[in-house]
Amino acid sequence: MSIDALPPLRQVIAAHDLSARKSLGQNFLLDLNLTAKIARQAGDLTECDVLEIGPGPGGLTRGLLSEGARRVLAIEKDARCQPALNEIAEAYPNRLTVVIGDALKVDPLQHLTPPIRVAANLPYNVGTELLVRWLTPDTWPPFWQSLTLMFQREVAERIVATPGSKAYGRLALLAQWRAEPRIVMHLPPEAFSPPPKVSSAVVHLTALPQPRYPAQPKLLERVVAMAFNQRRKMLRAALKGLAPDIEDRLIASGIQPTDRAETIGLEQFCALARTLE
Repeated sequence: MSIDALPPLRQVIAAHDLSARKSLGQNFLLDLNLTAKIARQAGDLTECDVLEIGPGPGGLTRGLLSEGARRVLAIEKDARCQPALNEIAEAYPNRLTVVIGDALKVDPLQHLTPPIRVAANLPYNVGTELLVRWLTPDTWPPFWQSLTLMFQREVAERIVATPGSKAYGRLALLAQWRAEPRIVMHLPPEAFSPPPKVSSAVVHLTALPQPRYPAQPKLLERVVAMAFNQRRKMLRAALKGLAPDIEDRLIASGIQPTDRAETIGLEQFCALARTLE
């Protein structure tokens, strides 16, 4: 079943010889009903510009446009995908801009008008790096209202993890400090071509107007990174390089010096960062 007048994705891939490349982290979603469902997880897009990274043959791109996105900016590293994406641009006049380039180097704000949302089946090899960049801009609120992103299931679970769980760590704290993340869809390997070895999940993150608790961003990032780089150690040992009186500062923040990072909540980490300012 199609969501528009364009050919099925298998036909598009065959016509343009778009076999997925492992070096680019490519796994294409072929079911257009599924891509439309993912687009709907991003909310009402009729008044928004949407940034999409790694559109490939354009499955999610078509989902976003068919669901009413005001305009889509698709940044694609693989120049082989340009003709297929151009066909979508012709079918949706003046609503799709395609930029062939590296998403880590392209400034999307040159092509987008607020309000802006991000929706993407992120290439596995750059997904986490892009998320961290979007969560750590120099100023907050960020340029985006929400992020609706496909990850390997393991990464998705790390984003929404809570203290005491194996998945809990730096990524959970980074995401939950400034955003409201939740897993909104699970996808099996067979939904993709080629099927990856792991399951996937879609995470929707809504930007908070301000961080949940006050803390200096760079300092909080440093505290959290040091704590989880040696997560098996007690915090008094893992963080001893931060201050000579680190035990007193931990206690003042409501943390026992013998605690380990995986048991400490976001509010306590922010309190510790404030004592170190």
